[in-house]
Amino acid sequence: MKLNLTLNGEARTLDAQPGEMLLELLRRNNCWSVKNGCQDGNCGTCVVQVNGEAVNACLMMAGQVQGAEILTCEGIGNPRAPHPIQSHFVTAAAVQCGYCTPGLIMSTKALLDRVSAPSDVEIKEALDGNLCRCTGYVKIMDAVHGAIEELSGQEATT
Repeated sequence: MKLNLTLNGEARTLDAQPGEMLLELLRRNNCWSVKNGCQDGNCGTCVVQVNGEAVNACLMMAGQVQGAEILTCEGIGNPRAPHPIQSHFVTAAAVQCGYCTPGLIMSTKALLDRVSAPSDVEIKEALDGNLCRCTGYVKIMDAVHGAIEELSGQEATT
C-alpha cells in the first residue's frame, strides 16, 4: 500500500507491506535512530513522534500513519547542527551505549513541545517506558534539565 505522509519535514510516499509495523517501515526508509528493542512497547527504543505525540513505533501499524507527520531523531538535528536536546544528552554524558538515546530524546522532545518547564515528576512520567541499562537515569535527568534551561531560559521545577 502507498502511504502519503511527512517524514522529518519532507512529504513522502512510502510503500508499506501488509502487516508491517511503523518501526519496520521507518528503518527500511533509512531512519536508523528508530531501534528495534523489545517489539512489545516496553523499552522505548523505537519512540518517534506521530502528529506531535510520542509513540512506540513497534506498536503502531504502518497503515495507521497515512497522512501523518512523523518525526525521528534524524529530523530534529544532525552531528553538525544538533538539536539542544541532543547536545545536552552528549554534554551531560547521558549517552553510554546509545541504544536507548534516540527514544529518550524523542520522548523528551514530545514533552518539551507541550510543557516548556516541566517538573521532575512530569519528566519522569514522560520518560516512563524508556529503559536505559547504562546510565542510571541521573545523567538523563541532567540532560533534560539542561535542554529545558536552554530552550526556555527557565530552570526546571522539581
